[in-house]
Amino acid sequence: MAALKKHISLILVALFVLAVAIFYAIIGDNSYIAVHDNLDLFVAQFAMLKNTGTFFAHGVSAPFLGGISRDVLPSEFSLYTVLYMIFPPFAAYVIGYVLKVLIAVFSMRLLIVDVLKDRSGKDNKNTRAGNEDEGFAEAANIATLVGLLYGVLNLFPAFGISFASIPLIVFLLRRIYFSPRYGKSPLYLLLIFLYPFISYFSYFGFFIIGYLFFAIIWLWIKDKKIPVGLVKSILVLTIGYVIMEYRLFDMMLFSDTVTIRETMDPGFMPGKDVVHLIADAFVNGMMHADDVHKFFVMPVCVIYFFFLNIRYIVKKNARGIFKDIYNLGALMIALNAVVYGLYYFEPVNKILGTVVPPLKGFQFNRTIFFNPVIWCLMFFIVVYRVKVHAIVKYAAVLAAIAIVLLTPGRYNDLYTTAHHTVRAQVFGNENDELNFREFYSTGLFEKIKKDIGYADGEWSVAYGMHPAILEYNGISTLDGYLGFYPQSYKDSFRKVIAPALDKKEAIRAYFDDWGARCYLYSGTDDSIVMATKSMTGVTDNTLYADTAALRDMGCKYIFSRIDLSNADDLSLVLMGDYTGENSPYTIYVYKIQ
Repeated sequence: MAALKKHISLILVALFVLAVAIFYAIIGDNSYIAVHDNLDLFVAQFAMLKNTGTFFAHGVSAPFLGGISRDVLPSEFSLYTVLYMIFPPFAAYVIGYVLKVLIAVFSMRLLIVDVLKDRSGKDNKNTRAGNEDEGFAEAANIATLVGLLYGVLNLFPAFGISFASIPLIVFLLRRIYFSPRYGKSPLYLLLIFLYPFISYFSYFGFFIIGYLFFAIIWLWIKDKKIPVGLVKSILVLTIGYVIMEYRLFDMMLFSDTVTIRETMDPGFMPGKDVVHLIADAFVNGMMHADDVHKFFVMPVCVIYFFFLNIRYIVKKNARGIFKDIYNLGALMIALNAVVYGLYYFEPVNKILGTVVPPLKGFQFNRTIFFNPVIWCLMFFIVVYRVKVHAIVKYAAVLAAIAIVLLTPGRYNDLYTTAHHTVRAQVFGNENDELNFREFYSTGLFEKIKKDIGYADGEWSVAYGMHPAILEYNGISTLDGYLGFYPQSYKDSFRKVIAPALDKKEAIRAYFDDWGARCYLYSGTDDSIVMATKSMTGVTDNTLYADTAALRDMGCKYIFSRIDLSNADDLSLVLMGDYTGENSPYTIYVYKIQ
């Protein structure tokens, strides 16, 4: 019983992971997986790399956006990429989710227990599992559950492992800082060098290095000596990122190609709106970092924040306010929210782009990605410090986990799959959303390719659906979704869609001011790209496009979910309309004359 109590949190984690594995094994690719910035982007990119065998290739093009360099796609030196090298896409996606949870639990427990051991004054050798007292075992259990809480947050799926590993890099840097105590500096430096294998520079690495730089300066002032270990760490970490993501750094440092990043409109706001955005970011996070902390974790943390600091004031302990690590966490969350908002304030954005030219067009407001882990750490501090029965502490963390799992959200695949499956299988209601299998409909597209005699490398475009569907199925596309491609290609493709852009101002602004989705657009409907079975939003079957310009770009086929009413006027010949027994699509394939 004592052993069970001591390891109860690890048992719960194991049961959760087992349940997830069984759940997805039973439902399989009938699971409902998030489309936005997921199935329509990264999963298709990995499929292209696998279909073409170009994970490690150099000097080759990728079969989308007219043959853009393979270097714009994810690095081969990434754990998430390796999963897609080894496993089929759906299996890789599920394994990635499980690894995200396990890495979050491992890294969070490692960091928190390490800090607690330091603060308890215990020698490292005397704090092995067999010698932990009951109070410490309880704290370790809570740390593990908070790790599970962090692991199940429904954040940007393609970078879930990168999110999950943030506590790990903090742990390694702490160990380097205190290396004389632990005597393993070379080992920790090696692990720091390898850390970028589970991270991503543009979203996390740049900011980790930035935070570390400021930490070095602060500790230099505080300790009155240079923290040599951390200086070594920042160099080793930077080298690690450069090596692991050498393709990205080669483009950033040695390419003179003007990309769409340099012409994107950040969507600047007036000062009043920026203030509102900062408050919203503090409460809600943002689309890719929606951790639903506002429902439980934030109220608990905010109440404790006031309780803690009012107590310091009452006790006339102003120094305690500034030394308490909890307040440091609150300050970092607030600062990250402020930075997120200031990105949209034109004077600040332009000053930064002028002072540091390489950052022009760079989304420096991604500091908001670090708020979920800070909220979780602050939540742990509250649960750890408050003197209540252990059952109440466990219940609080489990409640937070339940809220995350049961709150519908853009990236809550578990909830969406469970909800839609019950809705269909138990209540007999048809779901309009597409599951993983339906979205890509591989059987249908294999049938189409065979029927039209499609040859590898023949350029096509999609209409009424994401080009990622074609890309996943081995069809080369002139259109596509990417946030980093040559401005010259955007200008060329704009000639194709100019008739639609001229008719619809909102679509024109969407493409001209952003342009990451290089798609065929409707000239009347706001959106005709639908990840649904029905096409109820389509009111006009006319294709507004310059097919002569499309032909000049080498396009041979248009794959459309819409039966085009003006095909003859555009010199398009219908090759056939195709349906599949296991697909909700009707695909009309047109050949450009």
